[in-house]
Amino acid sequence: MAVGGGIGAGNGKQYEGRVTPFVIVACLVAATGGLIFGYDIGISGGVTSMDEFLEKFFPTVYAKQKNATGHESQYCKFENHMLTLFTSSLYLAALIASFFASATTRKFGRKISMTIGGVVFLIGAILNGAAVNVAMLIIGRILLGVGIGYANQSVPVYLSEMAPPKLRGALNIGFQMATTIGIFAANLVNYGTAQMKENGWRVSLALAAAPALIMTIGAIFLPDTPNSLIERGLKDQAKEMLQKIRGTQNVHDEFSDLVDASAVSQQVRHPWKTILEPKYRPQLVITCLIPLFQQLTGINVIMFYAPVLFKTLGFADDASLMSAVVTGLVNVFATVVSILVVDRFGRRVLFLEGGIQMLACQIGVGVLIASVFGVSGNGTFSKGLGNLALALICIYVAAFAWSWGPLGWLVPSEIHPMEIRSAGQSINVSVNMFFTFVIGQLFLSMLCHMKFGLFFFFGGWVLLMTAFVYFFVPETRNVPIEEMNRVWKAHWFWGKYIPDDAVGLSHKSSDHDA
Repeated sequence: MAVGGGIGAGNGKQYEGRVTPFVIVACLVAATGGLIFGYDIGISGGVTSMDEFLEKFFPTVYAKQKNATGHESQYCKFENHMLTLFTSSLYLAALIASFFASATTRKFGRKISMTIGGVVFLIGAILNGAAVNVAMLIIGRILLGVGIGYANQSVPVYLSEMAPPKLRGALNIGFQMATTIGIFAANLVNYGTAQMKENGWRVSLALAAAPALIMTIGAIFLPDTPNSLIERGLKDQAKEMLQKIRGTQNVHDEFSDLVDASAVSQQVRHPWKTILEPKYRPQLVITCLIPLFQQLTGINVIMFYAPVLFKTLGFADDASLMSAVVTGLVNVFATVVSILVVDRFGRRVLFLEGGIQMLACQIGVGVLIASVFGVSGNGTFSKGLGNLALALICIYVAAFAWSWGPLGWLVPSEIHPMEIRSAGQSINVSVNMFFTFVIGQLFLSMLCHMKFGLFFFFGGWVLLMTAFVYFFVPETRNVPIEEMNRVWKAHWFWGKYIPDDAVGLSHKSSDHDA
């Protein structure tokens, strides 16, 4: 299972070691944290399109849907703020939980945060499956959100710290891969439970306990990262762990760099204040904008509400759920593509290609919906146009799944030095969750009022974010995390923020290589 003779770093330092089965297994187990995130994204849209669920908890939406006449706008038939709160409340809870998760991750280690996330998510799943009123549903969703806040804060950091630089992209994307598998599994579950005569929605919601159990049990048996062990003063254990994950006793150079980075981080008493300093401006800006842009691609319009969206476009109940299964399957396969190429072609190529492809598809879908429904919202897709809309949405999902989907988590998790890493990842998660909440809460109203223009709205944001990546996001492929300041210092814009002494490790690297 050994791959190559050195842990490569592109233009940076070469650490001795190989890719061991131990580190691969540890990263795969940790990545299952993405299952809970994905399952929840996929399950909520299917459940909110089920008649039994709507009739029990949201009778006004059910009545509006069943009593609709041909003169009512298709764009508005699911508009209801309590219905969207069911979906989006989770992400507000995840936002708040991520700040507590930052302190937990820093003080007690990454695996403790993952375990807490799994347990709380499990309790939320049980509560949702047993729900008898809207309040119980929302409380369950909030607990799910706390679990996701902890998992999403700790898992990407864990993966970035365990993985050798030349495989960091592929192993980190394991988190997104698990997320897409979770979405696809949820789509299949919804399709199956929709055939049940009663309580299908309960089965869909309660089965969220399955990925929670996988993650919790896995996290209990995971080792902690060398970075985290050093951070907590356990240097002997950290060196043993580094030797184990690199498959060699000669880890002196890498271990010394980690200890040096930890010594710098220990001097930082207030990471939230520190990250605001000018020398961390590149990390702060990119950590805020990438998760914001990830949500403004419009992907959660598809992932949350795919069955609802397809029903809005005139698909029958089974057809709308099956269409969501198809998009979920495309999502999985396209994420595999990202795993295979991210460390070969780099982050920027995937960001830019994905952005162009998404923009073209959003324009296509917008034009198609405009031609059928117009401004009034009256109309019906023919089978041919319905299939074309589904095809365009699948091509759009594929573009997201090999670009902004995985890279939206990978890039922010790999650019922070140790002293601000937990704070940086919390910002990443909280910005992501906040805008997930906003878009989840507003989407059905936006669809009602903006109509087909909604797709052009998201397309405009995709154009902006693609330009941002082109000008302001440098390539981070194969660069060790502790050497990332060299990348910023060399950048045409960010270089002015990085003082010369901030690339000290890099100078040591150059001297060593010479």
